[in-house]
Amino acid sequence: MNPFKSIKEQAFECNRQIPELGLAIYTFGNVSAYDSERGVFAIKPSGVAYAELTSDLMVVVDLNGKVIDGTLNPSSDTNTHAVLYQCFSDIGGVVHTHSTYATAWAQAQRHIPIYGTTHADHLACDIPCTKMMSDEMISGDYEAETGNQIVESFKGISPQEVEMVLVACHGPFTWGGTAEKALYNSAVLEEVARIAFLTEMIEADASRLKQTLIDKHYRRKHGVDAYYGQ
Repeated sequence: MNPFKSIKEQAFECNRQIPELGLAIYTFGNVSAYDSERGVFAIKPSGVAYAELTSDLMVVVDLNGKVIDGTLNPSSDTNTHAVLYQCFSDIGGVVHTHSTYATAWAQAQRHIPIYGTTHADHLACDIPCTKMMSDEMISGDYEAETGNQIVESFKGISPQEVEMVLVACHGPFTWGGTAEKALYNSAVLEEVARIAFLTEMIEADASRLKQTLIDKHYRRKHGVDAYYGQ
């Protein structure tokens, strides 16, 4: 039996759900699933439409981007995923999409403000947006530097508590303990981005959610005193 069967199946199932969740069209996104014991991850092959994917087509690479299993080229974003696995401990999956609302906030180079309790149920802070990449980063190993830019943006932020980011003028990346959780976070990010956009359309000077409500909604779903689930 293929030793990478489990992560290939995880990656396939999550990639298959990207268009179903409205997170990307054509080939505009990718999911990877990580095997920390082997130091490898399975990721969507480059340029293959979601409807054509199978678990066997998933490409397994090591943290240097070397293909370990598979006959197709891995996603062009592979090196970004690799940097996140190397730098953020305890994550088992990474998702990158170009979902509409999250990408719009990224193109505006804005953090997504915490306006309401839907946001606070998942995060106790704004969703961060990275700085614009330098010309040197863009002309270098662009995909790896994208990962480095994300990591740099998380100085002082816990990637275990904030499992999502916007890359300036590019789009969203999310992660989690599993590929399934990373995909969940991607869907949550898109919905929160949509709600925040609509909030500013209704009230351009909308107020940030008061801290007591942020604390209440976040803590009732996270940590030792959590008691609420939907």
